[in-house]
Amino acid sequence: MPYHFLEVAVTPSVRAVQADMGADQIWLGSHDRPSDILTDAEIAFIATRDSFYMASVSETGWPYVQHRGGKAGFLKVVDQQTMAFADYRGNRQYISAGNFAANDRTCLFLMDYVRKARLKIYAYVEQVELDADQQLTKLVSDPDYRGRAERIFKLRLEAFDWNCPQHITPRYTEHEVGQAVAPLRDRLQQLEAENAALRARLEDL
Repeated sequence: MPYHFLEVAVTPSVRAVQADMGADQIWLGSHDRPSDILTDAEIAFIATRDSFYMASVSETGWPYVQHRGGKAGFLKVVDQQTMAFADYRGNRQYISAGNFAANDRTCLFLMDYVRKARLKIYAYVEQVELDADQQLTKLVSDPDYRGRAERIFKLRLEAFDWNCPQHITPRYTEHEVGQAVAPLRDRLQQLEAENAALRARLEDL
């Protein structure tokens, strides 16, 4: 079976450019790994993400890319072909919501800048009212989050792909930096305590 992500992404115009660049033979052939069912690797990766980028397209053909963020794992995996997240009130432009009302296709980019990993997801978007599915609402809700949820975006997977790590600049969150320097802080506190003890001994001489 051809790799389904490329079936979606590669159009005749893309093929033409690939041919012009001498790359049209690179992506031919079949792949033995699924691209339309989330495996344990994708599910684990999604569970650790605290943000992603989401694309939509308007009736006029203009693309729009929106950043979504929250606690790690706020994008929930419902099953191997379904994801969902709560849509919280923001600046009230509703561009993504409006675009999805006209065209329900989206593409997500989930980034791990530390490990230079990138998961791309094609999906169809369904906008679900909060009181329409109590079980789904409970799954995506976070009682500790101060934002106001207005709807749920339910995503039906079409295909996914992992990108190569080229040109991804490593970046670190405040939490990741804190974890990295924690041993240094502990060592510094230990040395400061030792210096204080030595000063106290010297003063007693």
